[in-house]
Amino acid sequence: MNIHSVQDIRDHLRALGANALHEQRVLRLWTQAKPQGSGRRPLESFMPTAVREALPALSATLAGLATLREQHPGQDGSARLLVGLQDGQTVESVLLPRDGLCVSSQVGCAVGCVFCMTGREGLIRQVGSAEIVAQVALARTLRPVKKVVFMGMGEPSHNLDQVMEAINLLGTVGNIGHKNLVFSTVGDARVFERLPQGRVKPALALSLHTTRADLRAQLLPRAPRFDPQDLVEAGEAYARATGYPIQYQWTLIEGVNDSDDEIEGIVRLLKGKYALMNMIPYNAVPDLPYARPSWEKAAAIARTLHQRGVLTKLRQSAGQDVDGGCGQLRARDVQRVQAPIKMPAGLCGSEPLRANARGTTVHIWPQGRPPT
Repeated sequence: MNIHSVQDIRDHLRALGANALHEQRVLRLWTQAKPQGSGRRPLESFMPTAVREALPALSATLAGLATLREQHPGQDGSARLLVGLQDGQTVESVLLPRDGLCVSSQVGCAVGCVFCMTGREGLIRQVGSAEIVAQVALARTLRPVKKVVFMGMGEPSHNLDQVMEAINLLGTVGNIGHKNLVFSTVGDARVFERLPQGRVKPALALSLHTTRADLRAQLLPRAPRFDPQDLVEAGEAYARATGYPIQYQWTLIEGVNDSDDEIEGIVRLLKGKYALMNMIPYNAVPDLPYARPSWEKAAAIARTLHQRGVLTKLRQSAGQDVDGGCGQLRARDVQRVQAPIKMPAGLCGSEPLRANARGTTVHIWPQGRPPT
């Protein structure tokens, strides 16, 4: 049984004689990590015989879409998971504090960001919508999951059909609130066209990282050439249409994007916008020439932005005590069981946020101004 997408599951069930209600029941129990025989009504009372008899084999196939290879708990309550896919490839998922989960949408990545680990081997393949949902189902066997962020390995906009199919399922029978599904992207025109059309409209996280178009082209060399001003304008339109503030992501790197000029640029772009700035001090990756600024400096920058009218959260990356940069577990696994990874000089492949954005939040509130 070859299953890659949610549609493959639906097609298989329909071929067995299932109707839409039967499909939804099977998908609901799977996404919520419940046995297919659970429920008030016995299967014999409503499920076609062919479907009922096929459920054990189907359940085994679905369980094999994402299997736990390694689990690395962090002291902050997170846990980084190395997840095996059905063809032997691996991706990473991260259990986050407060019932969150970060999932991967690609094996590797083609974006080319210069300070992330994930894409150093380039894009290997897309992750199917069923494999994305399977990461959630797997995580729910370990702890509750009430929020899913697409900030793991890969660029979701490069796998848009499969990611949107997964989001649609998770936001319906998967019992995840729409605003608790977070689509993170470096920025792609297709995202702003497709997301407003979906039945489930996720929250949006946009990777900014600099207010300078020339520096952004250097840091994200294969990302679409979105000028930061244009990116913010597109994000603002989506925020107003959905009622969710845009999360702007800023991986703070010592001597790269932590200058006074950048602070002024952030204020110029985001003051008065329906937006939240997530500032994440860089999570160091071996062999890359970038440094993490001091926590005191990062806190000062976040405080300044708040005082200047930009709602800002300073986030501490999850799992730093277990080499938490996204892609590191997979890299170690590949190096251990296969040939060493070929690492193109100067390229890294995954959007930088994906190495850094999961974790503990430190709120920097301006004096006299409560959180909103």
